[in-house]
Amino acid sequence: MYLSASRAADTTAGVRTRPPRGTRVRRAVAGNVIALGAVSLLTDVSAEMVTAVLPLYLVVGLGMSPLAFGALDGLYQGATVLSRLAGGHLADRAQRRKLVAGTGYAISAGCKLALLAVTTPWGIGAVLAADRSGKGLRTAPRDALISLSCPPEEQGRAFGVHRAMDTAGALLGPLAAFAVLWAARDGYDAVFVVSFCFAALGVLLLVLFVRDTSAEKAERAASSRTRLNRTALRALARTRGLPRLCLIAALLGAVTVSDSFLYLLLQRRLDLPTPYFPLLPVGAATGFLLLAVPLGRLADRIGRPGVFLAGHGALLIAYLLLIAPWGGGLVAAGCVLILLGTFYAATDGVLMAATGPLLPPQLTASGLALVQSSQALARFGGSLLFGAGWMYLGPEGALTVAAAALALALIAVAAFQRRSRA
Repeated sequence: MYLSASRAADTTAGVRTRPPRGTRVRRAVAGNVIALGAVSLLTDVSAEMVTAVLPLYLVVGLGMSPLAFGALDGLYQGATVLSRLAGGHLADRAQRRKLVAGTGYAISAGCKLALLAVTTPWGIGAVLAADRSGKGLRTAPRDALISLSCPPEEQGRAFGVHRAMDTAGALLGPLAAFAVLWAARDGYDAVFVVSFCFAALGVLLLVLFVRDTSAEKAERAASSRTRLNRTALRALARTRGLPRLCLIAALLGAVTVSDSFLYLLLQRRLDLPTPYFPLLPVGAATGFLLLAVPLGRLADRIGRPGVFLAGHGALLIAYLLLIAPWGGGLVAAGCVLILLGTFYAATDGVLMAATGPLLPPQLTASGLALVQSSQALARFGGSLLFGAGWMYLGPEGALTVAAAALALALIAVAAFQRRSRA
């Protein structure tokens, strides 16, 4: 992507070419970003094959109550909290980000096979928690590799490219699950086996093609390396802008309803047959895939906080559409899914792009993990509350409360941002 053979030749010869004044230069996306994107693509095919079938399997097939499912979904989201912090700490302490990320990918791959051995909902929950712990372990080191592979002014585009490739996997995963379920009656075991194959291939790609931070950046990080214990935590707490980002991520994360609940609501509104349920995430993944790079570049140009808040505004509109009495129309359902994809395109990579430039190189993974963990812990609590709300208020009532809470949170964050700039 954006490769230039002549530029590479000039660099090798020690010649620096200078573009005409006023010309906007678009650098090549770093090879590490592309390699990590390919790894994430395969891993997301694997992960989404499983997550696409689980909500209906647990709630409809095994009869799990919405409150119990909310607890399980919260565990699924919250299991990454400690492992994210551990992954960031280990990666920065050893300066071996590829090794820590690869370990996390390998754990998640093994969990796909472990799903074949469990038959109870809580056994499945334990395996999913281990799978999410692997995800948490790898996420901060992977994002640190992306951040350290490109200059600060291009972080949004780099994360957008990575998230677009990642989302291509999220788009293909439900389609693969749909194909397996269509071909095999009660084919959940087949879904888990095929999912493992994709995950194992992703680990292999990481081993072969992903490089740790460049020698120059590693040398710079080593020269300024501190003892990564309480001193590092104090350094992160004093990093300008980082505590504010953690607070914003947590506040908005607490009022973000899990995708699984939204898909279950759509399935109820559409009266969708079981084999078609895995196709619901495809609409959201399509929106994410199409918009991740454009919104990442937009965030680089106009500012990441504005794009991040606008993404949550799209999520609020999706909530309102789900509450509205549209009678289960396919067009409205499609709008909900595209808005959900827009939300992720405007927030997922953009939040990391806003965080990365704030951090010193030797604490990049730890700082990213801190922001991610704040968000994940808040979403854990949010899933529990929404599951309880579903039980006692009904699905529409619970979503109405969530929409009101999200609107209030957006107003509070916007006011906080305006006050911080003043």
